[in-house]
Amino acid sequence: MTRHTSKRPGDKTSASPGRQPPRPPAAKHPPVRKQAQSPAPAFRRPSAELAVLYGFHAVREILRSKNRKLLDIFATKAAAERLCPEIESAGLIAHIVESEDLARRLGANAVHQGVMVEARPLEPLDLSDIATRSGVILVLDQITDPHNVGAILRTAAAFGVDALVMTERHAPDMTGVVAKAASGGLEHVAIVSVVNLARALEQLGDMGYLRIGLDSEAATPFEEAPLARPLALVLGGEGKGMRRLTRENCDHLARLDMPGAIKSLNVSNACAVALTLAHMRLPRL
Repeated sequence: MTRHTSKRPGDKTSASPGRQPPRPPAAKHPPVRKQAQSPAPAFRRPSAELAVLYGFHAVREILRSKNRKLLDIFATKAAAERLCPEIESAGLIAHIVESEDLARRLGANAVHQGVMVEARPLEPLDLSDIATRSGVILVLDQITDPHNVGAILRTAAAFGVDALVMTERHAPDMTGVVAKAASGGLEHVAIVSVVNLARALEQLGDMGYLRIGLDSEAATPFEEAPLARPLALVLGGEGKGMRRLTRENCDHLARLDMPGAIKSLNVSNACAVALTLAHMRLPRL
């Protein structure tokens, strides 16, 4: 005869054989340190006193170099985690945003890589402010494409160039696309903006710089041109090259000889080749 036992309220039910008791819920990971959730990003209005810079490598060098006053950083959670040491070292709190927020602020074509910084522009410099370390500077004669200028800056930083001299007009803003293309180089090369490039070249000559202009029609190959420090390497604008007064204020004109079917290079590539040849030929400091 089978005995039926009724369970009273409150009785504990033993686990069935072979059945594991339920596990407690997994602990949640703590949020990234020193970051503020920003459901509605409070981006600043564009102004002459605001530099907006983006791209992972560009922002990382901005945070590391401490060359400018930083206002705010906006980043996706993943980008903020990767940059956490630099963000903390710079004394900032990252505002966590979505990638779409940055795209709306910067434009759909901006390759922001999940991070953007709002900062003050770099302090303007004069020719007399150039600190001579490598004894090499670049002079840009109305190069207007921000991708070209950014690529030139990246190469200049790689070769330890002291400064980039360019005109105030007919030159891109030193922010946004230029900073992204420079991949951090903007923070490591001094930028000198001048009103009159011909007068600036005269002043550089008075300061002892040897001024070499790159010209595809020049009679002298770059390999045979005289080189000495301090050196000012002059690059002409896209398509039209150097203007007449710029050419007249160079000590020598030199060409880059190309062995292939195409005899000319994009200005940023020509800059990289010329700096490589100059680095090989100039005596070490």
